[in-house]
Amino acid sequence: MKRTLTKAGFAFAIFFSLLYISRYSYLITGISTIYLQGHTTAFLEDYKSFHNSPINEANIQNSWPKHKLYNSISINDDLKKYNLKRKTVAYLVFKNDSLLFEKYHDGFNESSKSNSFSMVKSIVSALMGIAIQEGYIKSLDQKIIDFIPDLKGPYAEQVSIGDLSSMASGQKWSEEYYNPFSVTSASYFVKNLNKLILEQPITSEPGKKFKYQSGTTQLLAMVIKNATGVTLSEYLFQKLWQPLGAKGALWQLDSNTNGMEKAFCCLASNAQDFARFGKLYKNHGQWNGKQILDSSFVALSLKPRFPESPEYGYGWWLDTYKGKKVFMMRGHLGQYVIVIPEIDTMVVRLGHLKDGELSGVGGSSGGELFTKDIYLYLDGGLEMTKNL
Repeated sequence: MKRTLTKAGFAFAIFFSLLYISRYSYLITGISTIYLQGHTTAFLEDYKSFHNSPINEANIQNSWPKHKLYNSISINDDLKKYNLKRKTVAYLVFKNDSLLFEKYHDGFNESSKSNSFSMVKSIVSALMGIAIQEGYIKSLDQKIIDFIPDLKGPYAEQVSIGDLSSMASGQKWSEEYYNPFSVTSASYFVKNLNKLILEQPITSEPGKKFKYQSGTTQLLAMVIKNATGVTLSEYLFQKLWQPLGAKGALWQLDSNTNGMEKAFCCLASNAQDFARFGKLYKNHGQWNGKQILDSSFVALSLKPRFPESPEYGYGWWLDTYKGKKVFMMRGHLGQYVIVIPEIDTMVVRLGHLKDGELSGVGGSSGGELFTKDIYLYLDGGLEMTKNL
């Protein structure tokens, strides 16, 4: 028995040694932070195992006003059961910019930090809009080679800023979350994210079609950082976090040495603060009477760039449901900020599991179909606000 254990230990030592010297050395981090924690993919509180850039709370916090019927209207029993089944940790409904309903599970509360996952892509796009407003970037048509001269590939000189925000970069990329050997997985764990991104060339003609790629948003983050001369965390705090009155947050870094934010994911904040970005776009870039984002940029962001892909604009997902336009932030495992501007309603859901079943009930069908959980969460909000 002792000899067997010794051999097993020796085998593991060899295995990890080979991993360490291979191009898959990042898996050592993945194994320790994800797989040995009992998960097969990134999870809501994994930020605790990574380096983070702190985003300070705003000097003056702007609390959400509570609706006069706050928590007096409950969700129906079917949605209650569904939330438990899908391990929802936060479900919030807003009406007329007031908090109508909030419910937390699994030890979470209104201040609990949770991984945004890809919801942060919408925030990165907003930072791009501000960088254009401030003149750091000339326009959506400016080529990114001006900011990333080391970009490689036959079409590297043709990619525009707008191509990045609208997911039309032509970058070589495999968007796989459960394959530990994919470039998406590598981007989550490598210590030098910029190096990894620059190893993914532009192999297709950009600006021609929508193709969702996390690496494309990371390229956009590199552009913003190089254009403004400050980190994304600092720019986010100055231009959005502070004026929106948000609480403290954390943005995962590739490492303390390189200090690059994982812009395709990984902003740890709370449900109420994520909702602020829905309100900002719903109100045409205004926040409590102050114009934060140019209204024409917001309007452009919430329209499809490509007719054959009606589900995406510039950094935001788009849909039509029950005759009403919907736009949303979406993240891995079912993180959502869903906005129905026509009736001034927002739904926020954070949780551990999403529904894998696709549904064609939304008006964006013809493009990518959304999962049915989105419509269940939407229906919950619509039912609660139908007589308000």
